[in-house]
Amino acid sequence: MLQEDRLLIGRGSEDAFILPKMANRHGLICGATGTGKTITLKVMAESFSDLGVPVFLADVKGDLSGCVKRGVRSDALDRRLEHLGLDPDAFEYKSFPVRFWDVFGQSGHPVRTTVSEMGASLLARLLDLTDVQAGVLNIVFRVADDKGWLLIDLKDLRSMVAYVSEHSAEFIQDYGNVSKQSAGAIQRALLQLEDAGGTLFFGEPDIQISDWMTCDEKGRGYLNILHCEKLYQSPLLYSTFLLWLLAELFEQLPEVGDPEKPKLVFFFDEAHLLFKGAPRALVDKVEQVVKLIRSKGVGVYFITQQPSDIPDAVLAQLGNRVQHALRAYTPAEQKAIRAAAQSFRANPDFDTKEAITNLGTGEALVSFLDEKGRPNVVQQATILPPQSMMGSIDEDRRQAEIHASDIYGKYDVAVDNESAYEILHAQKQTEAEETARLQAEKEAQKQKELEEKAAEKARKEKEKEEKAKEKAKQAKKKNSAAHKVANSAVNAVGRELGRSLTRGLLGTLKKLF
Repeated sequence: MLQEDRLLIGRGSEDAFILPKMANRHGLICGATGTGKTITLKVMAESFSDLGVPVFLADVKGDLSGCVKRGVRSDALDRRLEHLGLDPDAFEYKSFPVRFWDVFGQSGHPVRTTVSEMGASLLARLLDLTDVQAGVLNIVFRVADDKGWLLIDLKDLRSMVAYVSEHSAEFIQDYGNVSKQSAGAIQRALLQLEDAGGTLFFGEPDIQISDWMTCDEKGRGYLNILHCEKLYQSPLLYSTFLLWLLAELFEQLPEVGDPEKPKLVFFFDEAHLLFKGAPRALVDKVEQVVKLIRSKGVGVYFITQQPSDIPDAVLAQLGNRVQHALRAYTPAEQKAIRAAAQSFRANPDFDTKEAITNLGTGEALVSFLDEKGRPNVVQQATILPPQSMMGSIDEDRRQAEIHASDIYGKYDVAVDNESAYEILHAQKQTEAEETARLQAEKEAQKQKELEEKAAEKARKEKEKEEKAKEKAKQAKKKNSAAHKVANSAVNAVGRELGRSLTRGLLGTLKKLF
């Protein structure tokens, strides 16, 4: 809650305030499961909202959605307020302006980005590629960029990987070798990403960061709650997505130096997933972003179980700290507690290491930055209760809030603009049509040649037939003349024989014999 334009987070021997001007120096909320980290996060988020600072927070367990409803007074809360020295009758329970978001578009407005915007480095981590495969993916992105082909969704990237692999001989001189084995491994990883919901995350319309940095009509910053219950089941997708958000904020926002209050506060729950298994180069990039993003007016608050979950170089940038209880059952846990205690500026009034193990639920060790940016001496404090409802809302209320939002419809319907897939598909279709045309011309030419051969054969057959007819005619003519001569000779002989016989009869019968 706000008190004299400062964020009152808890009370102990002294009040624990976060100064608005120091809120962009980042922070850390640590503690074992069930010790009150979520309540601390809610109290901080509500306070920032009242200050007019928009907030983005990942809701892993689904219990941050209650911010949209007014808190309910109870005897337990009254006792807690009395313990804090606050008047239960004067404590204001209220709701806060909320926008729900969901990568899968089910429990909030869809959150999308394009493949090109995410870039090869983050995508290689998301796909868990080897160094060689990551190098091939870099070549794929470079070829797409040089050709001016946008990679919007996963089908664009899959088409592009196939294209580069098929034409690898053309690119080897300018970009390097692209082995079919590496291309195949990338394609298989992309199929797994599709099964994990990547087809919903990559696409358009892509998110505009400005929609997370708005206030309501009362000047209160919106709480942008990312529903992560399903997303968290794919830890690599979850952590890569949030890392991409940090990178987007860093790239898009202008330098503002040290503003009087942050432009946006980003809460990263289950922060250990960001660094688990991450290559050194990526950790270095996160460290660089965390160092520099505060000058963009953005405060980043990591929520995890132990400070040791965060690399030392990043941990050193987190000035505002809340440490809930840790349990020391094993030597490793005892070591983690010693490290957590050493990260605070010591208080001579108590043993920090011992205090960490004795904290109750809702209690914490706190150290926030003073007006000169120095860590205050660690104090033991009880965290204030949130002003909004604790717990989650039902699905009907969630859907009602989504449909009533002033940005409803802006992201809720996906569009498929022309990009690498469509270009390559059209190119293949053109090539197929050209191949079909050439094949048709070849077939037509072949058919023409066959027809010409058939015509020539028919002509020759006809000539042969005509010659045969002529020959037969000539032969017939010859036969007719010979026959005529023969007939004349026969007739002549006949006449002669006739005359001989006649003379014999008329003369004497004996001459016949």
